[in-house]
Amino acid sequence: MEQIWIIAQASDGNTSMVTSENIGTNTDEQTVTQESSDPNQGNIQPRTGPGPMIWVFYGLLIVMMYMIMFRGPKKKQQQHTRMIKGLEKNDRVRTIGGIIGTVIDVKDDEILLKVDETNNTKIRVATSAVGKNLTKES
Repeated sequence: MEQIWIIAQASDGNTSMVTSENIGTNTDEQTVTQESSDPNQGNIQPRTGPGPMIWVFYGLLIVMMYMIMFRGPKKKQQQHTRMIKGLEKNDRVRTIGGIIGTVIDVKDDEILLKVDETNNTKIRVATSAVGKNLTKES
């Protein structure tokens, strides 16, 4: 058998007066009720979702991913295209395979390189195989 007590605070502005009253014994149910003396506590709404700062963070994350994944390679490809269009006769180039030669002729999608001066050895390479223009970079 348990005794049930109700503790209540007076609502007449006197916060120091707290009363208690024994209402008997009950073994079936026990109810506890507590009222706060803070008048603003009832007005506080719990947060139900993420705040606006999380959306700002997600936006910045998406922008950074775009810059890293798409803009960098696209910019490098544009620089390579400008370098290919700027090739002229007698430019020294290095291919992505490491062959160094002198440009003799530039056509739409291929370049004729002279690789050996003594034997007059020439090779044709695709424009995408040119890695660096040594004449204009040094």
